[in-house]
Amino acid sequence: MSVAITALYTGILALIVVAMGINVTIYRFRYGVMIGDGGQNVLRRMVRIHGNTVENIPLCALLMALYEIDGGEKMVLHASGIALIVGRILFAGPLWVHDGPSPIRASGVTLTWGTTAILAVLNILQLRS
Repeated sequence: MSVAITALYTGILALIVVAMGINVTIYRFRYGVMIGDGGQNVLRRMVRIHGNTVENIPLCALLMALYEIDGGEKMVLHASGIALIVGRILFAGPLWVHDGPSPIRASGVTLTWGTTAILAVLNILQLRS
């Protein structure tokens, strides 16, 4: 059983996580802060962008893989992968600039959580087949 579609999107998402991690490291060196945020608002935002992405991607990627292994619809998998990538970008973009409320950031969170919830339900429904 192939998980080629999940592998594609998980690979892209992994590169996003790596880029965000490198970004945190750059800001850590810039401010001379190796642990925590040192009271630097910008560093705190960069750490949360990275952390939030790391917190959300693995579960969704696992749900994608399980759905694909169980013969899930290819278009659903592609839509899920794209939604997750777009959701993570929409979440990170506004937070990169400021830490205030943002409808764009909220839409990114909604895409991420919505994708995770839909894949969870689809996995449960496949048990009945």
